[in-house]
Amino acid sequence: MKSPTTPSDFGLLSSVFCILSSVFCFSTASAQTPKPATSAIPRGADGKPDFTGVWQPGSTTPGTWEEANTGSGLGGTGANPTAPSAPSASARQGTGAPYKPEAAKKVIESFNARGIDDPAALCLPPGVPRVEAVGLFPIQIVQTPQQVAFLYEYMNTFRAVPINAKHPEDLEPSYMGDSVGRWEGDTLVVDVTSFNDRTWLVGTGTFHTEALHVTERYTRVSSERIDLEVTMEDPNVLTKPWIYRTSFMLRRGTRVREYVCPENNLDPERYQKLIQDNIGFRRN
Repeated sequence: MKSPTTPSDFGLLSSVFCILSSVFCFSTASAQTPKPATSAIPRGADGKPDFTGVWQPGSTTPGTWEEANTGSGLGGTGANPTAPSAPSASARQGTGAPYKPEAAKKVIESFNARGIDDPAALCLPPGVPRVEAVGLFPIQIVQTPQQVAFLYEYMNTFRAVPINAKHPEDLEPSYMGDSVGRWEGDTLVVDVTSFNDRTWLVGTGTFHTEALHVTERYTRVSSERIDLEVTMEDPNVLTKPWIYRTSFMLRRGTRVREYVCPENNLDPERYQKLIQDNIGFRRN
């Protein structure tokens, strides 16, 4: 896919953001998948939907991790062990990134440099909502009436979200921000503030400032699926709220494991050498 030619071309720019998201960017073909029926939704003692379990973000494919992420000539069930790997398609959709023209130039420059300035390449925490856009790493959710905890295998990060609480007054900017939750009917709404400016949002170069405010809405639409809608607001670089949508699929029998980024963190040094030696590294 070619990069945009002008910073004001937000239609093309939004497609740029789907090209590289540090790990994977999936097809949007499944975005039109009908929502499953709302029956058989597990509920906690307080009557609220229970999100407890291990989930895969960016997917609408049911089944075990192996069934959903192994290619097959038999309807995608993973029954053909010789078939090539084919990760589940993403349910990503929503509005394009509404960057201001000067900010869009910075995003395009990062894309043309193949994301060499990616904070995740330095093994830093990915931030929100990017941590929920990496489809090949599971997320474990542990829920009580007082708190919902998110345990992310990617970068070994976590969030503890108290319910019906206020943000502390002594907050300092951080990678994952500060999260508090509340229920609106059967939807868990998570308000996230107090970010530093060292993470990306969704896609290569999608930077933000410390003014970022994120609102997440988690809705369990079936026993196997959670739909997530994220609204990102940053008046310093965005002209209006940016909305991103995805889905989580329950992956029974999967567990969150240790992920140590520096073990294989070889690309930044290699890319820097390509740029230094002017070996056609840039996209244009």
